[in-house]
Amino acid sequence: MLSYQHAYHAGNFADVHKHLVLYSVADHLLRKKSPITYIDTHAGRGLYPLDADETTRLQEYRDGVARLWEERERLSATTPLLSDWLMALVGAQQGSGLAHYPGSPWWLSHRLREQDRLRLFELHPAEHGHLADQALSSAVQRIQGDGLAGLLKALPVKTPRLCVLIDPSYERKAEYEEVVSTLLSAMRKARHAVVMVWYPLLPAGRHQTLLEGLRDAGLRKIWRSELRLREPQEGERGMIGSGMLVVNPPWGLDARIAESMDALLPLWGSTARHHGDWWVGE
Repeated sequence: MLSYQHAYHAGNFADVHKHLVLYSVADHLLRKKSPITYIDTHAGRGLYPLDADETTRLQEYRDGVARLWEERERLSATTPLLSDWLMALVGAQQGSGLAHYPGSPWWLSHRLREQDRLRLFELHPAEHGHLADQALSSAVQRIQGDGLAGLLKALPVKTPRLCVLIDPSYERKAEYEEVVSTLLSAMRKARHAVVMVWYPLLPAGRHQTLLEGLRDAGLRKIWRSELRLREPQEGERGMIGSGMLVVNPPWGLDARIAESMDALLPLWGSTARHHGDWWVGE
């Protein structure tokens, strides 16, 4: 299915959650000099103008990144992670206002070092066309194709370290099982990899297929972060929260994200909650 275009949802609360985790993981990995290969399986456009036709239709960024932007001075004083992330967000703008939201390719590519590499997969032809137009480092490889299949084909990588973001749209129910299968295969080929998996929290609870699949397979050493804006109303179908799984998470990630989410929760009202927990095997 090639109907999904993230531009309609760019900069929403789930993007903020996902990219804070992504930024914190990358920040920790960059403390060592050894080369890193990053792989983004569902890259999207890379940078989203907030005045684009698609983005203005739903304007989901108003309940997401725009709230952080309005409070950026106060939030920058709360945690080091939020301070650094908001400073990077300011750097993604072409003027003094909030005009663009950077997707995961931007968050990863703008911090690449000479020894690092980044592979971006995007299957949708129009989205890949936008991605191809982005000015990115020569160390970035842009591939139009299935990111889950591309990830497995790319393994093992030549660098000593590997960091992966798996971020499907989950428009098809089968994608939850496909992510489980791909992740298990990837970890067999690269046990040391740091892998992040984003998933939506929906009233139907479809993400349980993902979580239960990983538990049943015995995959361990996973940290889970879930941001839930509210409990679902009867008959509601839209996204009510955002989840992130991190396999082989860097030390201290749980504390950094929990601290930052505590600072952000008031932006989304009294019903907003963040929960983090560990799956650690022997």
